[in-house]
Amino acid sequence: MIARPKLLQRIQEALVRSPVVTLLGPRQCGKTTVARMVEERSERFDLENPIDLARLENPLLALSRLEGLVVIDEVQKRPSLLEVVRVLVDRPENRARFLLLGSASLDIIKGVSESLAGRTAFVDMGGFDLSETGSNGKDDLWFRGSFPRSYLADSDTESFAWREDFIRTYLERDIPQLGISIPAQTLRRFWTMLAHYHGNVWNGAEFARSIGASEATARRYLDILSGAFLVRQLRPWFENLSKRQVKAPKVYVRDSGLLHSLLFIEDREVLFGHPKYGASWEGFAAEQVLALANPRSAYFWSTYSGAELDLLVFRQGSRLGFEMKCTDAPRLSRSLTIASTDLRLERLYVVYPGSKRYPLSEKIEALPLEEVPAVLG
Repeated sequence: MIARPKLLQRIQEALVRSPVVTLLGPRQCGKTTVARMVEERSERFDLENPIDLARLENPLLALSRLEGLVVIDEVQKRPSLLEVVRVLVDRPENRARFLLLGSASLDIIKGVSESLAGRTAFVDMGGFDLSETGSNGKDDLWFRGSFPRSYLADSDTESFAWREDFIRTYLERDIPQLGISIPAQTLRRFWTMLAHYHGNVWNGAEFARSIGASEATARRYLDILSGAFLVRQLRPWFENLSKRQVKAPKVYVRDSGLLHSLLFIEDREVLFGHPKYGASWEGFAAEQVLALANPRSAYFWSTYSGAELDLLVFRQGSRLGFEMKCTDAPRLSRSLTIASTDLRLERLYVVYPGSKRYPLSEKIEALPLEEVPAVLG
């Protein structure tokens, strides 16, 4: 068991300020385990459990009698419950708090925004991050990914097998349960294409040609995987500059372990020689930054003249830049200098896999990956 104190603190703080907290993250990332850590003596309903579904046959009657923390897992499977929760929390005599767990943001956020506007706080979570595993777990976290069962597996072989089962189950069972009728083979092919495109700017026309469909269809597939927290669409940032700037999102497979599975990278030696070695590490490093920063206040920046920045993070009124470099010794470049000046950054960190922190200029420094939690913690 790996402790997750910062995540628990965020949930507990949200429960203090709001009668409903919605915890969102991919399937199998540990939401149920974390919910048990929040308050052991809570009332729980798992909407994948037939017994709990029977208990909720009359939801208003079943939930109105409860006090304390009430946990409803996989709530997107029964969105009608959101209206019941709204009615209950609006009652003056209500003595319950609700923790809703969901693994499909597109469905659940639509339902919550319509039924629980002003009554819920959102907390996003993923699998483990470096602040939880410690620097000694860095290599396993990168190769195996952040899903608890993959990271904690007894061997790399068992970890890879778990990820393969996860991908198959998600495509063949979870997607249809959301009411989405896309053949599993088609969506896997699209997801694999995204893996080969990992870290690049989205080009809808290119994907549409590759899958023999329209750009709208390609975009729909992208939104489905993004809504399940399996793919990240990183938004571009625009400055009022006399430069042409990229305005399409960057796309990443969020979990490095799933990326390696989609690329059929079964062992570490294969990864070290793979063309996506650098992109894999840089995407992993970016996710570690985003796990500690607010993803809603993070962007990438790029110009058609070649200047770019992997992550622009707005934090406590400051602008911080992060550039990911899979190199032994980062050096100052013209692109870094332009990004620091044009974006008016307070600090720019070049995150790399080494162990020494050192300055590159007055506002730019090389930062080992394991020191990111110290900068953003």
